[in-house]
Amino acid sequence: MPPTAAASCPLLRRAPAAPFAALSGALSRSGMARRLVAASSGGGGRGPAYGGLLLDAGGTLLQVARPVAETYASIGRRYGVTKPEKGIMEGFKRAFSAPWPKTLRYQGDGRPFWRIVVAEATNCTDDDYFEEVYQHYAHGDAWRLPVGADTTLRELKDAGVKLAVVSNFDTRLRKLLKDLNVSDMFDAIVVSSEVGYEKPAPEIFKIALDQIGVETTNAVHVGDDETADKAGANAIGLECWLWGADVKTFSEIRDRILTTDDPQ
Repeated sequence: MPPTAAASCPLLRRAPAAPFAALSGALSRSGMARRLVAASSGGGGRGPAYGGLLLDAGGTLLQVARPVAETYASIGRRYGVTKPEKGIMEGFKRAFSAPWPKTLRYQGDGRPFWRIVVAEATNCTDDDYFEEVYQHYAHGDAWRLPVGADTTLRELKDAGVKLAVVSNFDTRLRKLLKDLNVSDMFDAIVVSSEVGYEKPAPEIFKIALDQIGVETTNAVHVGDDETADKAGANAIGLECWLWGADVKTFSEIRDRILTTDDPQ
């Protein structure tokens, strides 16, 4: 049950402090200026153009090992689930995007939210089925890292870049990062269910920046959701690269940070 960005919860949407297009343009120009300063400061070789990198988890750093609908259907056969995978995915997206009556979708272990998602996706309300699906996604082998992610994180850390995870996720996240052997690479892991804020709320980004000790203008966030990640980060003056659009691989992230050249 990965918290993907297939759809964003309307209750969690907050209006940016300034028009999104204007903010994005200003941030792009500020990033260019920073890299020009770095280039003119002397010193050969590569140097970090940013002092901090914030990363979204589900859908960016963490990818599901196999499609959600396939997993739901496979486990569900033992519980009488006959809904086709296409219908399961449609139900998943519908439930994920529906208004959530509480402040946070992921409170504690997130079970109340995910129970609704699984039932809507599969038309199965069997408690044992839900628990098996839930536990499946609590283990690292249900997930994978994008190609080159671990190498990129190591290179950035060695270059002195502070690293943080900033994620709308439940309490399973820390264990998943440990299972995938990347937990120790991060200077901060900020999880919405622990801090009480979900992206695009400005507080969750500010908490991460405070924990790694990097100013907003010297950091960049990478995430896969236009509202939660890009608009949320830009609203506090934090540059954001949209995963799958602005950057598509972790090697691109590495090259854009460990360079004095403007990537535009």
